[in-house]
Amino acid sequence: MKSAVETLNPTRVRLTVEVPFEELKDSLDAAYKKINQQVTVKGFRKGKIPARVIDQRFGRGAVLEEAVNDALPKFYTEAVTEAEVDPLGQPEVDITELKDGETLNFTAEVDVRPTIEIPDFSGIEVEVDPIEVTDEDVEKSVEQLRERFASTSPVERAAQDGDVVTIDLEAKVGGEVLEDGVADGVSYTIGSGELLDGIDEAVKGLEAGGEATFTSELKGGSAAGKEAEVTVKVTQVAQRELPELDDDFAQLASEFDTLDELKADSRKRLENMKQYDQATQAQERVLDALLGLVEVPVPEKLLEDEINTRKHNLEHHQLGQMGLDLEKYLEIQGKTAEEFETETREAAVKGIKTQFVLDELVKREQLNVNQEELTEHLMRRAASSGMSPDQFAQAVVEQGQVPLLVGEVARGKALAVVVEKATVKDTNGEVVDLSDDEDEETETAAEAAADSTDAAEEKTEG
Repeated sequence: MKSAVETLNPTRVRLTVEVPFEELKDSLDAAYKKINQQVTVKGFRKGKIPARVIDQRFGRGAVLEEAVNDALPKFYTEAVTEAEVDPLGQPEVDITELKDGETLNFTAEVDVRPTIEIPDFSGIEVEVDPIEVTDEDVEKSVEQLRERFASTSPVERAAQDGDVVTIDLEAKVGGEVLEDGVADGVSYTIGSGELLDGIDEAVKGLEAGGEATFTSELKGGSAAGKEAEVTVKVTQVAQRELPELDDDFAQLASEFDTLDELKADSRKRLENMKQYDQATQAQERVLDALLGLVEVPVPEKLLEDEINTRKHNLEHHQLGQMGLDLEKYLEIQGKTAEEFETETREAAVKGIKTQFVLDELVKREQLNVNQEELTEHLMRRAASSGMSPDQFAQAVVEQGQVPLLVGEVARGKALAVVVEKATVKDTNGEVVDLSDDEDEETETAAEAAADSTDAAEEKTEG
């Protein structure tokens, strides 16, 4: 077999392959055997039909077609190896010549990973938010905990903000009560915004037994998005009572004996959260700075596939779970269709560039992923997916996605290398040290890298 490679542009090549006919022998034998098992010819046992009879009855062309279809993947793979290119996705194959007994010639056009030159990145400098936890932050955190331990008691007065009302609901569209538009005994905290728009105004001022009607757009159910006439009846009004902020509350709501200890723990938790956010912010900004240093051509076909994948995931998974369509989502976000298209394309371009650059760094720095790193990453991904580690691991193996997780960890390690060499300062001018916990830093970087490359990753693996 002979092959040659022609570079069409930085991200696409054409392979020209010439195959001597004798190299098709194994595939021809396999074709005759396959056809033998599929057809019946009078006078011959199944599987024992001579090749000349198959040629006469079904045509030599059918055999050649079967043989070529069987052989092409092998010859294409050999040509790719010989040309030392890194293909992305499936090739477009064109058989240019097929002479029985003489030769098979074909071309294959395919997108390839571009050659990337990564310059010195040790001079990268980025600025991040400082770790500052105020007394007000701590008070807010404790107040949120206090809200969780609130109790309620019925009152004989009109409902007001913050009260918990028990209500019956009935929704009509076009004068007809919806099958799924009736609900009794619903508990609702006025001002929480957890039910329908307009319900707060309707129930405020009502006592138990009071009733009101208002118009609202339904957020879910069979008539989601439609305007409905909603009748609400209050069956009970209860006021929320917050526990006193004292040592007894600290003992009730935590493992601490005093309120001061509880507040000190809240402050520490908030500092840890801000430290994590700061590290993530640093990695994102270092990544943006790195991408700004590198020229990365993006294969157009890969980019279009990436854009379509992101749109599909948004419309059919994320929005579907929220009972929204794309039009309603854009309305809520205050975006036009054109703005959405632009943002999606920009995110797709960044995702592809991120993967190419970090993969090149993985290769250059000879970074490997050990079992412990992979297991830790798997545990985190499982937690974020809502699945148990065993369920998530099984799903990953069944779907053949282990290489994807390995790639995420490796890219995280590559990004961590860049962050380590960068200068990170907060807005107060203080240098930020992100090297306290190397494992945590690598895992956070893996998550940051995965956020940018998730949708592109599957198409470019291998």
